[in-house]
Amino acid sequence: MSQMLLLDKRTQGLIEDYVPQGEILEGVVCFFSVFADYTRVKILSALAISELCVTDLSRILEINQTTVSHQLRFLKSAGIVKSCRQGKIVFYSLVDDSINDVILKGIEFLGC
Repeated sequence: MSQMLLLDKRTQGLIEDYVPQGEILEGVVCFFSVFADYTRVKILSALAISELCVTDLSRILEINQTTVSHQLRFLKSAGIVKSCRQGKIVFYSLVDDSINDVILKGIEFLGC
């Protein structure tokens, strides 16, 4: 005996069209995993204010430079952060301001 759905066909169709699948689902999960690390959220929050180099990020956030560099490489490979070399110094910034919007929405949701 098959189970009968209680929702109407229109709603079922909307849900089937709306719920991400395949590569899109994988991309969304990967994107949100970026925010699942304390250090990365701190770095992204700082970069929402200004582009910064590893040394400044390390000092301001009180995180060792190796950890900051590692997380910046991760964020850059995820397409969240970009870099710009000025002489011997590499500055990092957010690829898009919408990254900060995600953090702010999370803060808003939590009622902070």
